[in-house]
Amino acid sequence: MTPEQLWAFLPYGYLFTILVETPVLMVGLSEHHPLLRRVLSGLWLTACTYPIVVIVLPQIFDIVEQRTLYLLVAETFAPVAECALFWVAFGSRERWNTRSMWRDLVTIVIANLLSFGLGEVLNYYGLFDAFIPN
Repeated sequence: MTPEQLWAFLPYGYLFTILVETPVLMVGLSEHHPLLRRVLSGLWLTACTYPIVVIVLPQIFDIVEQRTLYLLVAETFAPVAECALFWVAFGSRERWNTRSMWRDLVTIVIANLLSFGLGEVLNYYGLFDAFIPN
């Protein structure tokens, strides 16, 4: 895909991703996070990582011929970066290595895995093709 096609797809993919991941974060993040933080985390974390996954990494990897490598890098980068961002923003020494910290980080990983999996299903059936200009 061309950079123009990737940029055109970005808002649709971002919307899809936050629609999948935000409900997971709302339910899964530990209780001490207010509801507004949970919702905004769904928007913010994806906003930080999604452009790299959709715009930058496809410029490094041929996402057709190196699809497996691209997916391995992209789908490792996104949850690791989001966990780090979330911890830097909302973590504390008191919560380090506690049940709530691990719950938050695992929730972020699960949200990413779910959006990746559902995205792969939609991609397999060509349902994203309508959002990519020819």
